[in-house]
Amino acid sequence: MALLEVEEVSKAFGSLKAVDAVSFRVEAGEIFGIAGPNGSGKSTLFNVITGIPFGPDSGRVRLDGVELQGRPGHAIAKLGLARTFQRETSFDGLTVFENALIGATYGRPGKASEQARAQAAEALDFVGLRRQAFGRPAGELSVFDRKCLMLATAIAMGPRILLLDEPASSLTRPEIETSIELIRRIAQRGITIVLIEHVLTFLMSLSQHLMVLNQGSVLARGDPASVIADPRVVEAYLGSRRPAA
Repeated sequence: MALLEVEEVSKAFGSLKAVDAVSFRVEAGEIFGIAGPNGSGKSTLFNVITGIPFGPDSGRVRLDGVELQGRPGHAIAKLGLARTFQRETSFDGLTVFENALIGATYGRPGKASEQARAQAAEALDFVGLRRQAFGRPAGELSVFDRKCLMLATAIAMGPRILLLDEPASSLTRPEIETSIELIRRIAQRGITIVLIEHVLTFLMSLSQHLMVLNQGSVLARGDPASVIADPRVVEAYLGSRRPAA
């Protein structure tokens, strides 16, 4: 049994089918990449999987055999699923440590307060936010450090699977390289990763399997090299090649 199973999931907004009968499986321990042009339904797919801010109109989502559709987001998080967002999301008026502590207490149940504090501190150390930053307001951090804080808050939840929505957006080339190594280290902790990204080199360097969405539907999936070489994927990203005049 796959850790995450998505079966014929759909979500519409009026006449627009943002996600149209999408199915895929993610095995425990893998990094599964999702690509697609703007507006292809990638972030909406994450929304319906996590229940934040809405679930699917139809279809089924299972985490280790447990049905997720119809459950609120906090209940899904307690089952071991966490996510990050495209934009750097944090409680800006709270400190760096307080943000991570929210993740530690919001995630898996049964943590004593001291255990949650230790887990928050460890997660911040892991992503490279040093102890002297723990007391800073989150809103003062750079874009890269705020992305690291998002990751730390998610890791502090103790997830079994982590959904990352465009972690490389707005980053410089050196920051992208650092992010690639950080995601690899997260996977080495035993956390399964599903990764949305526009930067194809980022996906290619990390993903064991790759799925491409277009207009809400699955266009191609398989090993990354084969998927990227698929003429349908090339056309979706670059458009049809017109003959020279």
